[in-house]
Amino acid sequence: MDRVSNLVSQRITGVPDSGIRRFFDIAATMEDIISLGIGEPDFDTPDPIIRAGMASLERGETHYSSNSGLMELRGAIAEHLDGMYHQTYDPASEILVTVGVSEALYLALAACLDPGDECIIPEPCFVSYAPEVTFAGGRPVMVPTRVEHGFQVTAEEIAEAVTPRTKALLIGYPNNPTGAVMSRERLSEIAAIAKQHNLLVISDEIYDRLVYDTEHVCFPSLPGMTSRTILLQGFSKAYAMTGWRIGYVAAPAEILAQLRKVHQYTIMSAPTVSQHAALAALREGEPFVQEMVARYDRRRRLIVDGLNELGLTCFEPHGAFYAFPSVAVTGMDDEQFAEKLLHEERVAVVPGRAFGDAGKNYVRCSYATSGGKIEQALERLERFVRRHG
Repeated sequence: MDRVSNLVSQRITGVPDSGIRRFFDIAATMEDIISLGIGEPDFDTPDPIIRAGMASLERGETHYSSNSGLMELRGAIAEHLDGMYHQTYDPASEILVTVGVSEALYLALAACLDPGDECIIPEPCFVSYAPEVTFAGGRPVMVPTRVEHGFQVTAEEIAEAVTPRTKALLIGYPNNPTGAVMSRERLSEIAAIAKQHNLLVISDEIYDRLVYDTEHVCFPSLPGMTSRTILLQGFSKAYAMTGWRIGYVAAPAEILAQLRKVHQYTIMSAPTVSQHAALAALREGEPFVQEMVARYDRRRRLIVDGLNELGLTCFEPHGAFYAFPSVAVTGMDDEQFAEKLLHEERVAVVPGRAFGDAGKNYVRCSYATSGGKIEQALERLERFVRRHG
């Protein structure tokens, strides 16, 4: 074993396995499970998008595309960002189509971090942020957010984490797992910190269309931030296209050229059929997005109100499709709560610490499932809390 361990990277072996997977693996062996753990839409991909993908196959469009992606798709992405946020990108040199936002994140970190560079990350956050920084040779610097601030990181907290080695700030709002949405005021204050310390900002905005009773502010659209921001975006969440694995990066040309270089050597190009489907999503998908958002909003109210009635205090999420209740009332920590709930009531949730130490004593509950299943889960949770509360 010692000889084998010397053959693999200590940088990789030092990163723990995903805290989400363990509970999914257990749940997969059990019957009658209600899952509030899956972070993907329960809706099928809208029919016009599926038909566009099928039509591309029938036309024989099964070959590589340009490294950067179909020009027609990049043009549509540029039009979309301009229409949504008045944010202008050149589709020829400032947009790169990727294999989901996961690849987009990898490209941004691999292309921009040198060994030992520090990257500030507010937490709780998506499980891959800190590991991906480590994989790129950087050092993740975690900044806890608090429920009293609506899980919005403040400029002061970021400024306190800046050192001479700080290279970048990685933020993801609307947030997974908390559902927090950043206000324009707070983002503007963070933009000022980024300018002051010459920081690159990597902004993961995959949930931008899934917001409720508020606005989403596209970070590079803030004054002076286009030149120092890498925008990560995609089609998985808003268009229910997780399995198509299609995303994109938008960034200044000189930065994007370096991301494209990594993309060329590791991926070649995103799946061609998925690119044609994504083009249809931008052209024909808006009514379906609006319908899904309305249904998510009804589920949001159902689960948040239900959790609060049970004493599992839950601040109101304004984005994505997650509730993030505290389980402190039960006397259990988040991992104990999630494991007992799974075995005793067959309800799967994700322990908050899977998303960083700031998530301790919280659990993530996805409402990307039907209202009926949410009601059943709440009934089971009520029995569980009565038994342990």
